[in-house]
Amino acid sequence: MDFKGLIRDVPDFPKKGINFKDITPLLKNPLAFRELIDLLATRYKNYGINKIVAMESRGFIFGGALASQLKIGFVPIRKPGKLPWKTLQESYQLEYGKDTLEIHEDAISKGEKVLVLDDVLATGGTAAAAIRLVERAGGQVVEACFLIHLTFLNGQEKLKSTPIYSIIQF
Repeated sequence: MDFKGLIRDVPDFPKKGINFKDITPLLKNPLAFRELIDLLATRYKNYGINKIVAMESRGFIFGGALASQLKIGFVPIRKPGKLPWKTLQESYQLEYGKDTLEIHEDAISKGEKVLVLDDVLATGGTAAAAIRLVERAGGQVVEACFLIHLTFLNGQEKLKSTPIYSIIQF
């Protein structure tokens, strides 16, 4: 399936100078969405992963579907104040500002193998913060997975030794 052909460019969103990669055309295509989740499930079925951690908000779409298919736990990473329990926090820079992420402090058990999943790897700040949160919670990140990797932004450099996988590269 041509996943790349289902990504729409939206210039100057969320602010001038950003060319946003809109995944909603892919999401509304039930065959494409199913094939994407099947592709990821085939890749990760033998990794011994205990949990999928996905970042707010588009990462939730893929993370929940994949966790369900793999029959493993799903852990949301959210913006501050959105989780109802005690949290760990990480701040980071992103391509259009600064932000903070939180995870429940008891979401991951010591030694659990974790897949970090999001829709886009851009400058790497969000993914790097998520990886730090997983490690602080006691988990071991086996890979960071993205639907889209904006290679020209070199976000993989912030992920250091964490292996990355992406379906689409721009």
